[in-house]
Amino acid sequence: MHIKKFHEESNINGKKTVRKVFVKNGKGYKSVSHFKHGKHNGTVKKQLCPSHIKLIKNGKFIPGLFDDCIKKIKNKK
Repeated sequence: MHIKKFHEESNINGKKTVRKVFVKNGKGYKSVSHFKHGKHNGTVKKQLCPSHIKLIKNGKFIPGLFDDCIKKIKNKK
């Protein structure tokens, strides 16, 4: 079974966030990509746990699925 879903969210100030879920052969990952003024700014990619894969296959909504896919901000010295 092969599932690929994505959601694109645009802001007024030129930022865009793309959230993707990909499942193939019982394994899968989730990713969040950030764009600013049309340029790719970074991607966070994490593996899905088996319980989330089972819910995605059944078409269920998972609240907070992408909460741990937050881009780390480094402090410049």
